[in-house]
Amino acid sequence: MELIGKTNIDFMGMKKFSFIISAIIAIIGLVGMIQMGRGAANMGIDFSGGTAVQLKFTQPVGMDKAREALAKHNLKDATLQDIKEGNKLMVKIGKTTLATGKVADTIEDVFKKEFPGNAFVVESSTEIGPSVGDKLRKDTLTAILISMVGIIIYIAWRFDFKFGVGAVVATMHDVLAMFAVFYVMNKEVNLLFITAVLTIAGYSLTDTVVVFDRIRENLHKSLKEPMAVIFNRSINEVLSRTIITALTTFLAACSLFLFGGEVIHDFALALLVGILVGVYSSVFVASPIVSLWEEKGAKAKA
Repeated sequence: MELIGKTNIDFMGMKKFSFIISAIIAIIGLVGMIQMGRGAANMGIDFSGGTAVQLKFTQPVGMDKAREALAKHNLKDATLQDIKEGNKLMVKIGKTTLATGKVADTIEDVFKKEFPGNAFVVESSTEIGPSVGDKLRKDTLTAILISMVGIIIYIAWRFDFKFGVGAVVATMHDVLAMFAVFYVMNKEVNLLFITAVLTIAGYSLTDTVVVFDRIRENLHKSLKEPMAVIFNRSINEVLSRTIITALTTFLAACSLFLFGGEVIHDFALALLVGILVGVYSSVFVASPIVSLWEEKGAKAKA
C-alpha cells in the first residue's frame, strides 16, 4: 500500500518563500521566549510561583458566584477555570501575601463557608514559591539551549558540521514556532508545555536525520549533478515515509487533544503544532540551509 506515489516536487525552488515564513514565525517565537524569560508571558505557577487547587463539587458551581466568594475573602486575583466534566473547578492564584502552604487551606475554607450545601473534595493541590518558580524558568531555558548544543554535536559527528547547523536551526525553528503559537493564543506556559517542546525537538531531529541520511547517500552517488536536484530527489524519495510517520503521530496526539481531558489539553495542542512544524522544518528549513552551504562549498572548490 502506498499513500503517495513517486513525486517530483521542487522543494528547493520554494526556499525563499519558506525562509520568509520561517523568519516571521521565529521572530514571534523569540518575542514569546523573551517574554517568558522576563516572566511577562502567561506563565503557569510552575514558573511564576503560586497555588493551584482543583475541587470537585457534588453540584455545579457558578463561576460568578465562586469569583465573588473568593473576592470577598481577599482573593480577588484568583483565576478560575471551569472543567466541564464532573462539576470541577480549578482555582489558580499567583503570588500572595499569604505564606506558602496557607493559600490552599484558605481556598478550601472559603468554599466551605460560602457553599455549605455543596460538598466538595480536593482532587489536587499544588503550591510553588516565587523563588522556585524563578529557578525553574531559568533552568528551562538552560535545558533548551543545552539540547540545541547536544544536537549540533551529534549531527556534526554523525554527518557533517553543516548538517549539524541545519538540524539545529530547524529544531530551534520548531521550538520558536511552538512558543509563537502559545504566545499569540495566550496559552499558559508550564512544565507540560516545556515537556512537549523537548519531545518535539527529539521528534523533529529524528525526521531531519532521515532526510539528511538520504541526502548524504545521494551526494556520494551523484557528485556531478546540481545540489538543488540532489536535494529535491532525496526529499521526494523519503516524502511518503515522512508523511506516514507524521500522520500516525498526529493522529495519536489528536486523540489526546480530543479525549485526554482538560489537564493535558494544552500539552496535546503543543504536540500537534510541533508535529506539523517539525515536518515542515525538515523539508523547508534544514535541507535548504545545507543545500546553500553545499553550493557555496562547490563554487569555492571550482
